[in-house]
Amino acid sequence: MSLATDSSGGRLLVDEPAPGVARLTISNPERRGALDHPILDGIARTMPALDARCVILTGEGSTFSAGYDIGDLADEVFADEAERLVAHPFTAAIDAVEAYPYPTVAALNGHAIGGGLELALSCDLRVGATSIQLGMPPAKLGLVYSHTGIRKFIDAVGAPRTRELFLVGGRIDAATAHAWGLVNAVAEPDALAGTALALAAEIAGNAPLAQRGNKRVIRAVLDAQGRLDADVERELIELRRECFSSEDFREGVRAFAEKRPPEWRGR
Repeated sequence: MSLATDSSGGRLLVDEPAPGVARLTISNPERRGALDHPILDGIARTMPALDARCVILTGEGSTFSAGYDIGDLADEVFADEAERLVAHPFTAAIDAVEAYPYPTVAALNGHAIGGGLELALSCDLRVGATSIQLGMPPAKLGLVYSHTGIRKFIDAVGAPRTRELFLVGGRIDAATAHAWGLVNAVAEPDALAGTALALAAEIAGNAPLAQRGNKRVIRAVLDAQGRLDADVERELIELRRECFSSEDFREGVRAFAEKRPPEWRGR
């Protein structure tokens, strides 16, 4: 097993569990699989270098990923650092997963929350353990989520269920996620790795030209349907940018870390 990492945070473990299959494992157990710079940079750097016919993305231990790692940012740098984390390493990692020419499978060994769930949704297919919970907490954090991220959810589960995920901010279990189509299949926790590997091996054995071509066609059709007017897109980007410097966003993150109800100020 090789790994992409540095000494300042989590690790991205990389191995080849079957011919034509690469597996990337998020390893940050002390922070519940939080997506820090080393992990995100590792994904962005590793994905373009792979030549596998199918890639599995999974987590270590009992959590897939708790999302962005922003809980410990100091108040005086919070807005700039939080926006920088989301704008560069997270976006670069997501782009690298989506740009991979062959199919990708997220094996959700545990909870996938926030950016962790968007990372999973950036894969072509998802297999989840029966014990998982999935959630999008922007409403609880005072965060305006990216329009590109929300679009992934609308593509996957439609607008009504996307509204439920983002506006209510609760969590759903594996059975609900499967019924919604947020995961394609479920397996018992001790069988998940084998189930995901069997699926990836089957995918890797399919015709490579067809896999690359069909994946490209699907992406092109979705991109064409999701095109926004340039002025509207600028407005949505500005809404998101403004939220990073809001008092509510800082309070939401602080309250979440301290496990207490936030005190919203509406600014």
